[in-house]
Amino acid sequence: QVQLVESGGGLVQPGGSLRLSCAASGSVGSVYSMAWYRQAAGKPRELAARIFSGGSTNYADSVKGRFTISRDNAKNTVYLQMNSLKPEDTAVYKCSFQIGFRTYWGQGTQVTVSS
Repeated sequence: QVQLVESGGGLVQPGGSLRLSCAASGSVGSVYSMAWYRQAAGKPRELAARIFSGGSTNYADSVKGRFTISRDNAKNTVYLQMNSLKPEDTAVYKCSFQIGFRTYWGQGTQVTVSS
């Protein structure tokens, strides 16, 4: 079993920054990819950023140039550095790990961007 725990969410003003972390524990095995999804109230979940085992990354157009996904494989941890935050970035952010045929999810952490 794999458990994912996010941290780093909170309330920030527009233009501010946050760094989210997600650490996996348990029988992690070989990770194919790690990702950050977000879901704003009343809106569908969207993929914000993803990093693959080979190091390549994908970003949603809405976050390109502002968000950076990175990882520490030795610590089974994925990070999301969020800069120049906008009110429309307000959402519940969840990390996920793709391992074998399974996708594991964190519990979610709230990011609120408001003045």
